[in-house]
Amino acid sequence: MPEAIGSLAKPTILVVEDEAPLLTLLRYNLEKQGFRVEEATDGQEALMRVAEGKPDLILLDWMLPALSGLEVCRQIRRRPNTRDLPIIMVTARTEDQDAVRALDTGADDYISKPFVMDALLARIRALLRRSGAVPVKGRLSYRDLVMDQDAHRVTRGSRSLHLGPTEYRLLEFFLQHPGRVFTREQLLDAVWGRDIHVEPRTVDVHIRRLRKAVNGDNEADIIRTVRSAGYALDVEE
Repeated sequence: MPEAIGSLAKPTILVVEDEAPLLTLLRYNLEKQGFRVEEATDGQEALMRVAEGKPDLILLDWMLPALSGLEVCRQIRRRPNTRDLPIIMVTARTEDQDAVRALDTGADDYISKPFVMDALLARIRALLRRSGAVPVKGRLSYRDLVMDQDAHRVTRGSRSLHLGPTEYRLLEFFLQHPGRVFTREQLLDAVWGRDIHVEPRTVDVHIRRLRKAVNGDNEADIIRTVRSAGYALDVEE
C-alpha cells in the first residue's frame, strides 16, 4: 500500500467513549482532519489499547462502565512510558469542582458535553503542539508526489507544481485517502463543504486542472477515473 501520510504528519488519537453515536461522530470529524483514530468503549479496553501501542493523545470519557475515566487516567499516569501522554477528559459534568478533580487526577485538559466540535479540535491541536507530539500539519506523499502543508508547496519529482486553491484542497484530500474512490458528491462535501451549492460536474473541471498540473510528460497519471463511480489517487500498475 502507498504511504499517504508519514507518522510525522498523522497523529493517532485514542477515543475512549461508550456512547456509540458520539464515538461515530468523533471518529468522522477526527479522520476528516487527518488524524488516525483508535477506539475503546470501556476503561479496561482503553488500558489494553495503550499497552499495545502508545497513541499521541487520548480523548477520555469520565463515565465509563467498569473502570471510570478518572481511574484510567490515574493508571496511565503511574506508568513511566505513558506518564506524559496527553489526555483530554470528556464529560457531561459541568461543575468547576469536577474540572479541578479531573485535572488533579492527571488530565491535561477538560471539556464538557455537549461541546462544539471545532473547539475540541482546537484543543487537540494545541495540546499536541504543547506536548511536542507530531504536528497535525506536515508532509503528505504518494509515490513521487509530495505536499508540504506547512509551506503550502507541492512537488513531483524535481519539479514544483502550481495549483489553484481548489486544486490544492482536492489534492490534499486525495493524499489523505490514497487508493480510495470518491464520488463527485463526496468530493464536493469534503472539499467545497456541505453548505456550498456547486454542480457535481464542477468536480470534473477541477480534476482536469489537477491532472494537467500534476502529470508531466512521461509521468504516470496518478488520478484514476473509475467509470460510474468517481475518482481516486491511484496508479494502475
